[in-house]
Amino acid sequence: MQLEPLDTHLWHATHAFKANGLPITTRMTVVRLPGRKLLIHSPIPMPPGSALLRQVQDLGSVTYIVAPNKMHHLFLAPCAAAFPGAAVYGPQGLAQKRPGLAATLRTLPAGDLPEWLPDLEHFAFEGIPAGNESVWFHRPSATLIVTDLLQWMAGDLPWPTRVYAALTGARSQLAVPLTVRALVRDRAAAARSAERLLRWPFARVVVAHNCIIDTDARAQVARALAVF
Repeated sequence: MQLEPLDTHLWHATHAFKANGLPITTRMTVVRLPGRKLLIHSPIPMPPGSALLRQVQDLGSVTYIVAPNKMHHLFLAPCAAAFPGAAVYGPQGLAQKRPGLAATLRTLPAGDLPEWLPDLEHFAFEGIPAGNESVWFHRPSATLIVTDLLQWMAGDLPWPTRVYAALTGARSQLAVPLTVRALVRDRAAAARSAERLLRWPFARVVVAHNCIIDTDARAQVARALAVF
């Protein structure tokens, strides 16, 4: 694993593992805010002494660690242990799902935190309570950061992952996968959130599974979110 730059104050790294027996990759995004304060979005393993850990430390001071939805929490505790001075945030309901984290976990607000503005904005995408996902916009790099809401599992993948991605609609294009669509409980609220997301002037999309989209990003997101 290695940290790779996306822009002047934006980096990412991926981690391969198995989720319920399915080989997948997930992505961590690192945002550097003014004052060399770092926000880690959807952490992945950074073992003590690892090159990845040293790379992150060299960028600045890890001040915030965020689990952006109720699914991306597997590596939250070890990341918090590696950076004990950081404030750790997770969505509504994560403390109940992970009671061992409850003592240190702060609830991610539905809207922006002043500490992250004006560089980094976020809001809770409504209508899908099983995930309670927040979506993010890094204004200096015009980058939209999404976790599970949008997926595109491209490239050379193990055959079970290719089949899974094809069945969920996320193999050949950016999509709201069927696994997420099945969890929608308020379609009108999801549609309002989709409209709000599209008001951000993004030119790049970073998703956890597994693409980074630099071409026609707005058009691709608009087409994917039209399912709401």
